[in-house]
Amino acid sequence: MLSLHPFINALAGGLLIGISAALLMGLHGKILGVTGIIKNAFHHDAAERPWRWAFLAGVLAVGILVKLFAPALLEIAHPASPGLYIVSGLLVGYGAARANGCTSGHGVCGISRLSSRSIVATITFMTTSMLTVWIVKQL
Repeated sequence: MLSLHPFINALAGGLLIGISAALLMGLHGKILGVTGIIKNAFHHDAAERPWRWAFLAGVLAVGILVKLFAPALLEIAHPASPGLYIVSGLLVGYGAARANGCTSGHGVCGISRLSSRSIVATITFMTTSMLTVWIVKQL
């Protein structure tokens, strides 16, 4: 079993996301915004679909490989009810749609490009996240 310190896991994950974003921008001139990649995998012109589906297949393949070879990395410290996960996912999706992008597009790629819209969106995401955690911990 692969058992690493949470700091190392977070560092490795951040590095992989950063490298992925840099490669996608550098090699293809595309922004790594996962919400946009998913949305446009279905509704974008046919020439754009292959790289989007390849990216999504890679994300799923990594999840499957981790589940097979290091399932402890997927354990949730404080599991919640399936209903809470569904509501949370719908709220995140709604927020991403309203912000015209998600945390990866705005937070990773937008801030690195000094996009004022992405900076405001990321501040909003982070503030809302912190308030949500505080409220949930108070209940």
